[in-house]
Amino acid sequence: MTEEIKALKDNKTWIIEEFPPGKMPISCKWVYKVKYKSDGAIEWFKACLVVRDNHQLAGFDFNETFAPMAKMSSVRTFLTVAVARN
Repeated sequence: MTEEIKALKDNKTWIIEEFPPGKMPISCKWVYKVKYKSDGAIEWFKACLVVRDNHQLAGFDFNETFAPMAKMSSVRTFLTVAVARN
């Protein structure tokens, strides 16, 4: 868990902030997984901090969500056109 928190800080994925008046923090939990090699031996242990979204209220805790995603076929097409036009 310490390594995961350090990685989040190093990547500037999160920062510690003070809460605005009248707001409550959203709870989170740790999810643990064991990653195995193809032969069944343990490769590494993974710890991931996730938000418990079942405690959020739409319009109060958030207004909208958006996660931009690009398909690899779109990226390849864009790069092909860019290379063709220098």
